[in-house]
Amino acid sequence: MTAFLLAIVVTGSVFGDLLKAHAMRKQGSPRSFRGRALSRYAVNTLRSSWFLAALLAYTASFFGFMALVSIRDVSFAVPATALAYVLETLLSRWFLREHVSGRRWAGAVLVVAGVCLIV
Repeated sequence: MTAFLLAIVVTGSVFGDLLKAHAMRKQGSPRSFRGRALSRYAVNTLRSSWFLAALLAYTASFFGFMALVSIRDVSFAVPATALAYVLETLLSRWFLREHVSGRRWAGAVLVVAGVCLIV
């Protein structure tokens, strides 16, 4: 059950972040930081199917985390969910076509090592 809940949390978090990043890249930045322009920007963002899918993924992750901490210690749950950082690094490289430096890859490897220490 722990592995299943951890998978829900990590998957929801990863896909939420990737979908949100994609939505915001398609949306662009606000044209102005005045009230009316920001209101239009917020409404357009909330109408984005990519953004709504991100909210759904975050919701699954949130409830999965609540269930996880109900059966496992927080000192396990929080570090174990850090696997999301590694998957986000991999998937942002492949799907979002981001440049990932060697230093970032090294950081991802260190996160995996840290998670292995707590499991």
